[in-house]
Amino acid sequence: MLTMRLRFTLSLLSFALAALGVRAAEAFDQTHARWGRVLTSFVKDAKVDYAKLKADPAELDAYLREIAAVPAAEFVRWSEADRLALLLNLYNAQTLRLIIDHYPLKSIRDIGTLPGAAWREPVVRQGGQLMTLDHLEHKIIRVDYREPRIHFALVCAAVSCPPLRSEPYNGVRLNAQLDEQTRVFLATAEKNRFDAKDGTLHLSQIFKWYDGDFTTPAGSLAAYVKPFLPEAQRNALTDPAKVKVKFTEYDWALNAQK
Repeated sequence: MLTMRLRFTLSLLSFALAALGVRAAEAFDQTHARWGRVLTSFVKDAKVDYAKLKADPAELDAYLREIAAVPAAEFVRWSEADRLALLLNLYNAQTLRLIIDHYPLKSIRDIGTLPGAAWREPVVRQGGQLMTLDHLEHKIIRVDYREPRIHFALVCAAVSCPPLRSEPYNGVRLNAQLDEQTRVFLATAEKNRFDAKDGTLHLSQIFKWYDGDFTTPAGSLAAYVKPFLPEAQRNALTDPAKVKVKFTEYDWALNAQK
């Protein structure tokens, strides 16, 4: 009798927890408004007030808890755009949390003793997993979504990174947001530009590090970036096959407000 009663109780508890999980997932705000409030409060012109955020991280932490609470079984039922939007926001939000955990510092590369240590800290919680930023980017986002434009949405807290967007990514507008991020990044002359005089395309190191992500769908780096370049440069780049590519210096200084 006791065993049957225990089984019945456990069954009810399991059902209740599952129901709560579903309701929590259904209640997740796909506009990511809480993350939007963090961006509004602590980010200006793509620069972050890390000191102010470190003093008041409540909204950021609440947003990260919201994401961690979404069950994996529910997450996989979302649209691809909704899933990718969440993961992009998660990466950027967790990067800010990582920086303020170690702030003050001059660069994300100052975290840890070994090169790249910051990206190997197990700090990301999503879908019932505890993972690193490296795992989130390279084993999930890049592998599962095969979308080159994510490289202009993920922000690694450095000056030469793409700019931290002033609004959250969301599934409804994700394609337009990623297009805009790509155009904005490629219009930043100190990072990316086409010099028609000598036929040289100057590109961020991001294009060197992830060359295959861009050349696989487009054939070459020049062919990939051409549609996103400012109009005058786009018109001047008439033959991507004849373009020389050089990579610009990468500034790892923190993307902090002065």
